[in-house]
Amino acid sequence: MPLLAATGLRKYFGDTRAVDGVDFSVDEQRLVSLVGSNGAGKTTLVNLITGLLPPDGGQILFQGRDVTFLPVYDRIKAGITRSFQIVNLFDALTVLDNVRLAILSRENKIRRAMSLVENDAEAREETEEVIDEFGLTERMDAPAGGLAQGERKLLDVAVAYALRPKLLLLDEPTSGVGTREKGRIMDRISSVVRSRGLSAIIVEHDMDVVFKYSDRIVVMHEGRVLAEGVPDQIAQDTRVSTMLLGRR
Repeated sequence: MPLLAATGLRKYFGDTRAVDGVDFSVDEQRLVSLVGSNGAGKTTLVNLITGLLPPDGGQILFQGRDVTFLPVYDRIKAGITRSFQIVNLFDALTVLDNVRLAILSRENKIRRAMSLVENDAEAREETEEVIDEFGLTERMDAPAGGLAQGERKLLDVAVAYALRPKLLLLDEPTSGVGTREKGRIMDRISSVVRSRGLSAIIVEHDMDVVFKYSDRIVVMHEGRVLAEGVPDQIAQDTRVSTMLLGRR
């Protein structure tokens, strides 16, 4: 049984069929890249999976449980978390406090008096471990608003990871950074996902990143799945080559 199984998903915005009868699945401990041109339906599909949008049709099962209309918070508790293309951080807070807030929220401790929060040794220890996993220890006490773009991307993923997901959805985690920085970001993300036995769905435009790090690639076009398979299969698919890689 796959970790996530979506069948017949549909989401329409007026006459626009953003997601048009999509079947999509993710197995345990797999990194799946979701690719396609702008407007292909990738982000809408992610929003359906994470509960930010309700579907107009279809079903989503997570670990065999129907989560099709489950609220976002309950999906997070079930093990589905995400990061965003435009990072969603508390810029005035430090790296440490951004991650710690996610952990305290997960543990339902967020409303405790700040003095008790500061003295929560267990939360502090886990926070430092998460920060170290994402290579941000030296920036732990820096305000999130002062981080470089690549560091902000990593912190955004670290916050989602701190919620202890089974499935992590990442919307363009390497956008807006240079080629060398993309490799550093993806090395960290891939290392955490694989060492912790997680699954991940990554929306990505950089095909070099996609082919290097993916176990499986799903290609969307005009709201539908055009092709899917392991990287070698996708690289040899002439439809994908023409549409995404500009080959003829």
